[in-house]
Amino acid sequence: MTPLQRYIAEEIATDHVEGLLSRREALRRLGLMGIGTPAAVALLAACGESAKQATPSTTAAAASSSAPPPGKSTALPSTAITLPGPDGRTLQAAWAEAATPKGGVLVIHENKGLTDHIRSITGRFAGVGYSALAVDLLSEEGGTAIFTDDAAATAALSKIPNDRFVADLRAGLAELGRRTPGKKLGATGFCFGGGLTWLLLTSATPEIAAATPFYGPFPDGGQFTGSKAAVLAVYGALDTRVDATRAAAESALDQAGLPHDTYVADNADHAFFNDTGARYQPTAAAEAWKRVIDWYGRYLV
Repeated sequence: MTPLQRYIAEEIATDHVEGLLSRREALRRLGLMGIGTPAAVALLAACGESAKQATPSTTAAAASSSAPPPGKSTALPSTAITLPGPDGRTLQAAWAEAATPKGGVLVIHENKGLTDHIRSITGRFAGVGYSALAVDLLSEEGGTAIFTDDAAATAALSKIPNDRFVADLRAGLAELGRRTPGKKLGATGFCFGGGLTWLLLTSATPEIAAATPFYGPFPDGGQFTGSKAAVLAVYGALDTRVDATRAAAESALDQAGLPHDTYVADNADHAFFNDTGARYQPTAAAEAWKRVIDWYGRYLV
């Protein structure tokens, strides 16, 4: 099992422990990933024991707010496009164009694929002056839309090798560069996409000037050789599983001498920025969005 596969499996188990998935549904989802019942049961038990030792989560009682999600009130519409991918493949993507772009942002989706929420994020970036593109990393499988069950989309993503993710994301960066000529490029990913943001940054991508990975696991032994990115890493204080990789990320950034900062949102768990999910925390999301836009205003113009 690769680190990203392990991350997805642990996320399913954690969702069960925190009451977001029934035991039966968690076992079904792990089975779709090819994890046998004995191993799946052991994983649920291990995550349950870890949860007993962690800070209590506020997942089940996410704060409510009448305010729109950050950036949504000024968001521009996104459109479906295709772009040339590696090895002659065609990639699907969502594209949102700023009226007068200050830069371009590659948005990297969560483990459910290219969803309406991620399309909304591209529009939110466009609304504040950054043309944005989100590649559907399930393009080769026919695209996220063919999966009527998001668990099946997650399972399909778990079986894709890391080198294909990197190649497809590089193709997205190339397309973004063509559509925003002369502008600096950034990358923002969420959860699984946050992990892929780290993976991309540690895969020699000097074309990325700035990045803001949200609560993504840092790759084992990752180094920023060949990267020039200024990195703002975003975490939730209650997200102990992903936070365990934060020290390694900060150490590697220090070693590379890259400009970087870390924002750890108080009273916020994993996926706190996703306003369609149970862990949405509007106060933390608003502050994170402000910091991301400030970061890009500093390093992406």
